[in-house]
Amino acid sequence: YMQDIDGQNQKNPVSRVSRHEDTNGDGTYDRHTVFIDGLVLPRMILPLDDSLIVAETDTGDFNRYWDTDGDGVADRKELFYRGEERRANLEHQPSGLIWAMDNWMYTTYNAWRIRWTPDGIVREPTAPNGGQWGLAQDNYGKPWYVNAGGERGPLNFQVPIVYGAFNAPDQFAPGYREVFPLVPIPDVQGGHNRYRPDALTLNHFTATCGEEIVRGDQLPAEMQGDLLFAEPVGRLIRRSNVEVRDGLTYLSNAHPGSEFIRSRDPNFRPVNMANAPDGTIYIADMYRGIIQEGAWVRPGSYLRTIVQQYSLDQNFGRGRIWRLAHDSTRRVDPPQMLDEAPARLVRHLEHPNGWWRDTAQKLLILRQDQSVVPALRKLAATSQSELARIHALWTLEGLNAVDAGFLRERLRDPHPQVRAAVIRVSESLFKQGEDGLQLDLKLAALDNRPEVVIQALLTMKHLKFDQAQAVIENTAASSGSAGVKEIARQLLKGPDEGPTTVQFSATERKQLQRGAAIYKELCFACHADDGKGMSIEGTREKIAPSLAGSRTVIGHPDGLINVILHGLTGPIDGKTYEALMVPMGANEDEWVAAVASHLRNSFGNRGSLISGRDVAKVRQETTGRSVPWTIEELRASLPQPVANKKQWKLSASHNANKAGAAVDGNPSSRFDTGATQVPGMWFQIELPEPVTLSEIMLNTRGSDGDYPRGYEVRVSADGRQWSGPVAQGMGDNPVTNISFEPVAARFIRIIQTGRVEGLFWSIHELELYQPGRKVDYAGQPMPASGPAYE
Repeated sequence: YMQDIDGQNQKNPVSRVSRHEDTNGDGTYDRHTVFIDGLVLPRMILPLDDSLIVAETDTGDFNRYWDTDGDGVADRKELFYRGEERRANLEHQPSGLIWAMDNWMYTTYNAWRIRWTPDGIVREPTAPNGGQWGLAQDNYGKPWYVNAGGERGPLNFQVPIVYGAFNAPDQFAPGYREVFPLVPIPDVQGGHNRYRPDALTLNHFTATCGEEIVRGDQLPAEMQGDLLFAEPVGRLIRRSNVEVRDGLTYLSNAHPGSEFIRSRDPNFRPVNMANAPDGTIYIADMYRGIIQEGAWVRPGSYLRTIVQQYSLDQNFGRGRIWRLAHDSTRRVDPPQMLDEAPARLVRHLEHPNGWWRDTAQKLLILRQDQSVVPALRKLAATSQSELARIHALWTLEGLNAVDAGFLRERLRDPHPQVRAAVIRVSESLFKQGEDGLQLDLKLAALDNRPEVVIQALLTMKHLKFDQAQAVIENTAASSGSAGVKEIARQLLKGPDEGPTTVQFSATERKQLQRGAAIYKELCFACHADDGKGMSIEGTREKIAPSLAGSRTVIGHPDGLINVILHGLTGPIDGKTYEALMVPMGANEDEWVAAVASHLRNSFGNRGSLISGRDVAKVRQETTGRSVPWTIEELRASLPQPVANKKQWKLSASHNANKAGAAVDGNPSSRFDTGATQVPGMWFQIELPEPVTLSEIMLNTRGSDGDYPRGYEVRVSADGRQWSGPVAQGMGDNPVTNISFEPVAARFIRIIQTGRVEGLFWSIHELELYQPGRKVDYAGQPMPASGPAYE
């Protein structure tokens, strides 16, 4: 990662997974082996039993590695999970793989979770989580995410992400996102707005990552349950107090006006944390000068100037792992769980260190030894620790050893978090077709603790109970709990279903759904859920521009495609935004088409869909481009719509009196032939004066089957002498884009050449385009010349 200022050769297979061991228990590693070598930026690891799951960059695959001869080097590899190819910027790919208490594995970005079972891997959808780098869970199994790119810090932490991305009003204390670094170096992507001009220190979250909930037993008791996360741009670690009031979670800085850990060393770059087996916290410190990936440090950028000014690109390759301990921390015997019998593992579910409880539960499930079921049932009923009772419940669930009668008894547990866990565990029974607990869950919505009520409502909604809507409404109306009312309000609101004003085919809906998922996983962090740009706390400014009504989004499709492929930098209409639109061109054409189509048909936008072929065409035309667009350069390069439509004279071979509906700016009206498509039908435009044309767009959306089955385009200067075909082809979807070499014309005739029974030829909207300014392969504008550039 960033071995020089340009990030060259980052994806060469030279990365590794190292294995470190503390053989004498003194808290310092004294043995090291290279467990796996020759990898491409490995970004996730997860120990299972005697194996390790590893995920690399640019792939969604999870591979499983074993060391079969005990020499500390992996010698066996198998595919654990086949995922989709990932080609986004390496800062925007999944990370944080964890085995959560509910026996599912979660990552950032992916709006799904996977589960190991004896019969194979199972996958289920979740809400988009908004996380970026790092992932944690608390003592009750709720995943915790933080976001860097959108400068948001922790997010979506009110309920487990499987039920939705829930946030609450005032969930952060005032000023929570302000940070207090010590290093006076303004190497901040946001530029001048993101550092204190007097102290030159970061003033706000910008790279929050690597979160962990303190769950060990070797740190002060008052830290238990606190949220830690790193801010490597600020060279600090934030500690947050986590307070649950009335069923809602609230965060505050545990050290107001300061930070839990902050350094004067400009190379301190903490990026990840983990609870350790000895009850302390491990901190991964990249310890380097430059922290931002190369896309944000391009020549001419603000950040590159600062990096060079302070020689931040000269220090790399010196990462280290810190161990966060306390004066009271004592040595403990290391775990030997791989050598222990299942009955011994059950005892560890009562361990005061969350790492031990999590690991014991995971190993019990991987081993699938049913002999421990009686001991687990006893533990779930009689342990003095509510955390042990919860782990026992989830371990039984992972062994497929729960039933309605047992769970009904456990719903009487005195601790509300245990009762809430019982409700969650019961979901596995419902998924297997057992619905004997429906009445019990409805009664749980009357519990005297908001945590239990909220979980009952979440589960009923998640499982789509017939009466879920009514129960949620009644509970919200009768409850005196602000938390219950808030979560119920969001449950009743439901997710945004996307565009509804236009009828799309099944294939088109599938494309739009994919685009919506990409947006919610990636784009929302800067552009916000409503597409209007994420607000900068304490100001009226936005991190990124609004997509609603954007000229780039709803204008010529090539503009949006180019931005996604190559990125966008610099001011937009005189306004500078903190977030850089990074190139996403490493993704395949259909990925780009899906997210572009979603943007053009969401947030009040209504535009033509974009196909993979459209993306491939633009990609080919801009091969070799290595720098992001500026808005001025982009707009000048795009085909420009011919204006003055009111001065156009229109005629047609059929239904000529309706020709004006094709250019009236109203997508609901249309021109149609009034007769089945046959060869020879034509539609003609006479312009007030000659122009140079290069493209025609025919939009039949609303009459989706009425696109031309075949077409040719001829032009004329006087309406009498016509050219041969300047373009010809076949239509195959509701939007027909016809491109051709620039040609001067005053009269344009589009001839329908195909045949189809029972369908008219219709045009809801028609656009003529003049060619934009040519740009060479390196992205530099070429001099204007000739009528094509007038």
